Amino acid sequence: MPNFQVTPSGAPKQEPSIAVNLLSPNIMIATATDFTSGAPLTGVYRSLDGGATWTTSTLPLPPGFTGAEAAFVSYGFPTTFVITAHVFPGASSGTTVIYISTDNGATFSAPVTVGPGYGSYINNDETNVIIDTSQSSPFLGNIYVTYNHQFNVNNIGGSTAFFHRSTDGGLTWETPFLLSDEAEQVERPEVAVGFTGIVYASWITTDPAYRFVVRRSLDGGATFETSVNVADVVPVPQVLPVPGYEFRVLTFPAISTDRSVGPNNGAVYAVWQDNRLGYADIFLSKSSDEGLSWSEPVSVTNAIPGSQNFFPAIDVDPLTGEITIIYYSNQLSGYYLDVFVARSNDGANTFTNTRITTTSFDPNAGSSTPTPLIGDYIDVAAVPPGGFIGVWVDTRTGTQTIFAGF
Repeated sequence: MPNFQVTPSGAPKQEPSIAVNLLSPNIMIATATDFTSGAPLTGVYRSLDGGATWTTSTLPLPPGFTGAEAAFVSYGFPTTFVITAHVFPGASSGTTVIYISTDNGATFSAPVTVGPGYGSYINNDETNVIIDTSQSSPFLGNIYVTYNHQFNVNNIGGSTAFFHRSTDGGLTWETPFLLSDEAEQVERPEVAVGFTGIVYASWITTDPAYRFVVRRSLDGGATFETSVNVADVVPVPQVLPVPGYEFRVLTFPAISTDRSVGPNNGAVYAVWQDNRLGYADIFLSKSSDEGLSWSEPVSVTNAIPGSQNFFPAIDVDPLTGEITIIYYSNQLSGYYLDVFVARSNDGANTFTNTRITTTSFDPNAGSSTPTPLIGDYIDVAAVPPGGFIGVWVDTRTGTQTIFAGF
């Protein structure tokens, strides 16, 4: 599988995401937290040739803000891309903003505030965004943004999952919806949209117990039903038990739906990393009744017992229904990292796993001591019909650099 360098070598780049124009799949937009200027900014990387070459830019901060992170990108018909980010003036006070492009990512608007932060009282982090592009959705074009709403940050604080929607292309945002229980702690929420426009909001609770939770909306995000537990989660150690590793590994949800007209139309797939086998592995649970009930979790990796497999990302091809899951793994050497892909064309009954990276890499490369952070996620997007492109942090150049592969 070919690998392409998305970002220039040099200053670190972390937390990549990617979206593909479904009408013109050669057009792709990737994002990352980019430290080229010193302060972290939202990097934007644009390809017009299917990922072979990329141009580089950064998005402006709102006045008074000093940095950005946790960006995510989504595509909407016909030539729209939107990017969310967590912008901040310091360690707290984080605000969720969105940037809008209607010309295939050639230009982006000034930042529009979605969820403002206020000192140590409110910090809106770990953003995610999706535009409804589902073939039989009456809510086509709706934009859904989620984030981890952290409160009382410096005083035994909490975190909840918040949801916002826009019905006018991101220009204005309705009153946010509290997805999770304020008595629980959560990690980064993520949203998927089904074939008929059903919204599936997901998150992982970390206290009082680790659980993968889904809550659905049948009216385009106006209201949500009662939450459903997908599965209990056994968290992986925040630092994986490998000599030389010190980078953190947070457990985030990943969710996608089958929007094809194939035999698994309407299926919903929940994916996460789990330590139930005594090592980090990637598990999947499937719903065949639009999120009401979920199958027993199964591993998708066929990885070597004792290896560490983490940071899963999933997308389902909207034309073929093929499932694509990418993840980091140290299964080849026990230390060096690679990116693998698990693919299924039979509705998650079976998976074929293939290495994407052409070179294994040292997560600590470019650092005089073991690095504490390689970012908190990687990403994958379907390239219909039948293709995909994944993006990840790679150190084969000697620094944290974004690479793509398919």
